[in-house]
Amino acid sequence: MTTLAQEPPYESHEPSDEPWGGPEGYATHDVTNQPPPLAPYDASDDTALLEGVRREGAGWAEDGLRRLGRRAGSAEAQEWGDLANRHEPVLRTHDRYGNRVDEVEYHPSWHHLMRVAVGEGLAGAPWADDRHGAHVARTAGGLVWGHTEAGHGCPTSMTYAAVPALRAQPELAKVYEPLLTSREYEPGLRTPTDKRGLLAGMGMTEKQGGSDVRTNTTTATATAEPGVYTLRGHKWFTSAPMCDVFLVLAQAAGGLSCFLVPRVLPDGTRNTFRIQRLKDKLGNRSNASSEPEFDGTVAWLVGPEGQGVKTIIEMVNCTRLDCVMASATLMRKTLIEAGHHVRHRSAFGARLVDQPLMRNVLADLALESEAATTLTLRLAGAADRAVRGDEGEAAFRRIATAVGKYWVTKRGPAFTAEALECLGGNGYVEESGMPRHYREAPLLSIWEGSGNVNALDVLRALGRSPASAHALFEELALAGGADARLDAAVTRLRAGLGEASETGARRLVELMALTLQASLLVRHAPPAVADAFCASRLGGDWGHAFGTLPDTADLDGILARALPGED
Repeated sequence: MTTLAQEPPYESHEPSDEPWGGPEGYATHDVTNQPPPLAPYDASDDTALLEGVRREGAGWAEDGLRRLGRRAGSAEAQEWGDLANRHEPVLRTHDRYGNRVDEVEYHPSWHHLMRVAVGEGLAGAPWADDRHGAHVARTAGGLVWGHTEAGHGCPTSMTYAAVPALRAQPELAKVYEPLLTSREYEPGLRTPTDKRGLLAGMGMTEKQGGSDVRTNTTTATATAEPGVYTLRGHKWFTSAPMCDVFLVLAQAAGGLSCFLVPRVLPDGTRNTFRIQRLKDKLGNRSNASSEPEFDGTVAWLVGPEGQGVKTIIEMVNCTRLDCVMASATLMRKTLIEAGHHVRHRSAFGARLVDQPLMRNVLADLALESEAATTLTLRLAGAADRAVRGDEGEAAFRRIATAVGKYWVTKRGPAFTAEALECLGGNGYVEESGMPRHYREAPLLSIWEGSGNVNALDVLRALGRSPASAHALFEELALAGGADARLDAAVTRLRAGLGEASETGARRLVELMALTLQASLLVRHAPPAVADAFCASRLGGDWGHAFGTLPDTADLDGILARALPGED
């Protein structure tokens, strides 16, 4: 028996002649069969993206887009994205003296990401840009810069979306729009008009209602000053609480109305915006999402009383497009990560990328990614032309954005899971970045209305706006006769509209999305891409998971387009 007086057994640390005895002799520590770091890479090196940008009227932005792509794929920017998520925002309700401050502190990397995003025009800048394709260029920039990380896309998206809603009150727009469309990022709470640029947030949902915003219980009481109210209530989800101004919904005497709430009032005093807590979220962790409480909070009416939903719906249309964009970005980013890994990893005597079944998986993912990117840019083109008064494009945008929001965001989680699996166990560890992307993917389907909300919104559009359905079929007709499987799907879709029901809304919207994506690929993508998409998504020659394309699919042609530089 060992006693306290005895010395425990130990191993000698004296130098040894044995091959395993010194640091240089640890042969088992040699690293082989692992890929090199992906960064630096060019996030804009995407044929489908660049073709779509030119097609939708923003070819003039290509040089800037390529410059931004190189920056997004740089080791520095990729590290910003990692650090912003590892060092999450911290809520400071009071200062050291006990004064209420309600501020959120971010890691410096967050501010680096935001400064680039705002400076590159990814927030409100397109509303001050008269060039045709300005909104397409912004969307393309998001598809590229989003390769860094997704959380900081929330305040830039809301700022972009706030401008058309704010225009419902021209007096307010005159003051705030020049600052919301600025390319200057100036963090910190100060008098809005003393800053060089502003960010906007939104506060719609409350704990008892969620997407059912008409059940909101926050109240708005008119003051003696025309257009000025005080709010009392509690919001359940208000992201990016350090934004300068917020568009919120509250119940006024005339019904649910929209209001502008600044964090700092014109006289320089803090408005009442008590942040009760930050949400502990599945993903999107770099971005603070809060529960603010209003109690005598000063607000300005935006649009008429009782027209809150109508006023803010333009904001929702914009942010829904950004949900499609962010999902397409995640698809492209994780596809690139998977492609990079399998090019440099070998198993069973061959590189993974050379193994037929892995090529089927990658090609299937590539089809999904290209279809998502192409649809995103088509929606951005419709938005750009609708802003300029094209009624046909406005009608198409009304239904197609909801369709895209439903379908592309639904595909995101399954896509990122499959891309992660291409890395095997290497993809399951945080250092790879893939778990962060996987956690991010479900958000885009939830934000701005879950799948059911968007599917039912499509039914409403069909019922209230016959022009929207007409515009959708006009778009599909542009590819008529080019592929028999697409023609048959359009015929099924027409028949389905006559039997539309809430129970079958998801099935109907899915068919709308697939026919729309297929029609765009038939018109604009190479035959290898269009044929494989129509065969699998519309022709039924497909399984229930990625990697089940038919043997007739031109895998080499698809991958050569999707992953430039493959050898």
